[in-house]
Amino acid sequence: MGLEFIHKLPSASEVKEQYPLSSELIAQKAKRDEEIKAIFTGESHKFLLVIGPCSADHEDPVLEYCHKLKEIAKEVEDKILIVPRIYTNKPRTTGEGYKGMLHQPDPEKRANLIEGIFAIRKLHMRVLEETGFSTADEMLYPDNLSYLSDMLSYIAVGARSVENQQHRLVASGVDVPCGMKNPTSGDLGVMLNSIYAGQHGHEFIFREWEVKSSGNPYTHAIMRGLQNKHGEMVQNYHYEDLKLLQSLYEERNLANPAVVVDTNHCNSGKQHREQLRIAQEIMHSRKYSQELANFVKGLMVESYLIEGACKVEEHIFGKSITDPCIGWEDTVRLISNVYEYEQQTKY
Repeated sequence: MGLEFIHKLPSASEVKEQYPLSSELIAQKAKRDEEIKAIFTGESHKFLLVIGPCSADHEDPVLEYCHKLKEIAKEVEDKILIVPRIYTNKPRTTGEGYKGMLHQPDPEKRANLIEGIFAIRKLHMRVLEETGFSTADEMLYPDNLSYLSDMLSYIAVGARSVENQQHRLVASGVDVPCGMKNPTSGDLGVMLNSIYAGQHGHEFIFREWEVKSSGNPYTHAIMRGLQNKHGEMVQNYHYEDLKLLQSLYEERNLANPAVVVDTNHCNSGKQHREQLRIAQEIMHSRKYSQELANFVKGLMVESYLIEGACKVEEHIFGKSITDPCIGWEDTVRLISNVYEYEQQTKY
């Protein structure tokens, strides 16, 4: 066997014991969970905005970003519920170079997984403590979810993971909204099968235990664009795409029909500033169609303090070291535009 066993890692309970949540933070997170769930059930007409850097690479700029986000969130809270993206598992796509904060808490040093486990918990906890935001993260590695499960109010399963059965089964056992991205091929049937699996209960192996899940009725779709067989990027956020997905939902026995649209990745053709225009088009579609206003529950946006992306060794505070993001000025502009549309949209 080609595996070298290096260290026995701390259990999730041991990590949570070392960095426990106070009763106040537990209550704050529970309140946020209910507010977000209400968006997916239709009890709330607030619009969800999952927004933040492509990868949470350094603690200080991520915290500064979240503090800024807190101020604008207060101004739009009657119409928009903001959840910061704190993607601590996110590596470069190929796995070469930077491997994400979990595996590489300092992007310029070699991986240290034990340090990374404590670093990601500390970051999510500081965001909750200092801003009141419970957070979103990607379930890139299902076994690691337990380290953060008491602080996450939103979970995403990525385009390359959505076909994986373990991701689907673990999604069925979480108690917060979980978005399933369409696969890179764009096959909506694959995504809908993942949603079905996530919404139903299962018995399976998880972290050396036999476990039983009850199903997660808040499992839903994320449209992120696709790549065709020639490697060309194709959008799937247009009015017709959203209406098609809505009709496919209606053909299946799925709870709480909902979609969140990812404005970056293949939808933007990796042109990060296109996110502003894409967000505006989606909001216009919701304003035009009552059905889409109730079906499109939110946006996922990649945003950071400084526009674009840089190499790790450039040391630019608040600039993405993975995919390019919009900067803070454009972030404020995008949120303001979404808010204006929400003020005009009738439910």
